[in-house]
Amino acid sequence: MAGNSANPGVSVTSRVLAILGAFDERHRALTLTAIARRAEVPLPTAHRLVGELVAGGALARPASGEYVVGRRLWDVGLLAPVEAGLRRVAEPFLHDIHAATRATVHLAVRDGGEVLYLERMSGRASVPVVSQIGSTLPMHCTGVGKVLLAHAPEEVRWEVLRSLARVTRYTITQPGLLQQQLDRVRRDGFATTTEEMSLGACSVAVPVWRDEEVVAAIGVVAGSLKRDRSRLVAALQVAAQGIGRSLR
Repeated sequence: MAGNSANPGVSVTSRVLAILGAFDERHRALTLTAIARRAEVPLPTAHRLVGELVAGGALARPASGEYVVGRRLWDVGLLAPVEAGLRRVAEPFLHDIHAATRATVHLAVRDGGEVLYLERMSGRASVPVVSQIGSTLPMHCTGVGKVLLAHAPEEVRWEVLRSLARVTRYTITQPGLLQQQLDRVRRDGFATTTEEMSLGACSVAVPVWRDEEVVAAIGVVAGSLKRDRSRLVAALQVAAQGIGRSLR
């Protein structure tokens, strides 16, 4: 990214944004050299700007020595009107589900071709859960992701269906089979997964509607859905309806 001596403020801002943009789902931790290369910023400049970003909390450098996104960026991101309002409205409903089920509860939205987790309330059971607040995961192998994918624009669905990565041996990687599941999600009003994201974990999720648009999904992760699926779906749907009414 070329400098601009006539307008150094624009150059510095562009370079900072390029450095932050060097991080993504596949590049969560980067060395300084990797940051400079991916951001197309000279190494000395990257060293100076990364140091300032670490001092300001936008980046962090754990014991591994690589750089990661800092907590301050996530805190700022939560101030975005849609995410902040959605989390605030949804929180009491999510607490109700958590209290009733003692399972891990998620609130998520679509972020391009992935699912972004805005809230996670951890359950008591020792069920493996890989999501974190602020993390993104594939849509095709998560309950909330399948809900959001089922109601996503057609071009988004086809793009995801073209590249179905296998995460576990139970991950659905056949486009035709996943499309059938998405059709059922739209018809039945809920989605399920069975050890598709992590072994030993199943999930069920429902959409949150605002008028005629699905704006989010809420879900529960449990060790099994064989006995409690209907109860969990009913609890989630009541909460989703409450969130949707509050958003309106």
